Amino acid sequence: MSAPAAHSTLQTIQRAAYTPPPWLVEHVALDIDLDSESTTVHSTLQLKRASYTPASTPLHLDGKNLPLEQIKCNGTTLKPNTYTHNSNGLKIHNLPAVCTLELSTKINPCANTALEGLYLSAGILCTQCEAEGFRRITFFPDRPDVMARYTTTLRADSSHFPVLLGNGNLVAEGQLEDGRHFATWEDPFPKPSYLFALVAGDLHCHTQTYRTGSGRDILLQIYVEHRNADKCEYAMHALRKAMAWDEERFGLECDLERYMIVAVDDFNAGAMENKGVNIPRQSRGL
Repeated sequence: MSAPAAHSTLQTIQRAAYTPPPWLVEHVALDIDLDSESTTVHSTLQLKRASYTPASTPLHLDGKNLPLEQIKCNGTTLKPNTYTHNSNGLKIHNLPAVCTLELSTKINPCANTALEGLYLSAGILCTQCEAEGFRRITFFPDRPDVMARYTTTLRADSSHFPVLLGNGNLVAEGQLEDGRHFATWEDPFPKPSYLFALVAGDLHCHTQTYRTGSGRDILLQIYVEHRNADKCEYAMHALRKAMAWDEERFGLECDLERYMIVAVDDFNAGAMENKGVNIPRQSRGL
């Protein structure tokens, strides 16, 4: 006798059931200490209760199996009876209408076999946040209609992860003690959490400059694993043609100081259109 069919856990969501987010996030500051097995994520959220939201409405933050190391509101540690923490996230009660929330958690990229959120593959740390991967990195209202500006500081061992990439513009970088280094990335434009990205690893970089129609110089960078360095010139040619076509066809220029492509063999999706740092999978054998 054959085994009974497994029941589907998929739920149909109707568009008519949509309700706007009760809380808005204006800015996200992420401080991420990268390690293959124990990455610490400290996030600072600037929150605002939406004008249409009743004052008694709690804040719900998605978090997929995340441990809670610390939670503060406006600099004060919250008491355990003011929030509920479980495998699906956090529910926080009695928050001020405008507040700053600080949260800390730890994740293990090496053990992340879901390949959503932050994972390690072939020695490279990489993210995949579409559709709901960001909740595996930190606590957040992980839905596409919550748009926020992001500032991300990455720290890691210089020998294992000499390249530290994130969304937006590189605003600071430098060496730290004990052979570590850091890079701070700032994305000045609001985006949903599924477009968050980071990459850390030992990668070859191919760089050129592109001058837009308005005379701005944009830094173009293509990052690949070292064995694929000979493929970068062709990819750069295609990128330059694509940027020129966007300008000619739609009148749209790149709105950042740089545009990056990271092509790695072990990216789990075909490609991901993260803001400023596009991640396609490098097809093997090409």
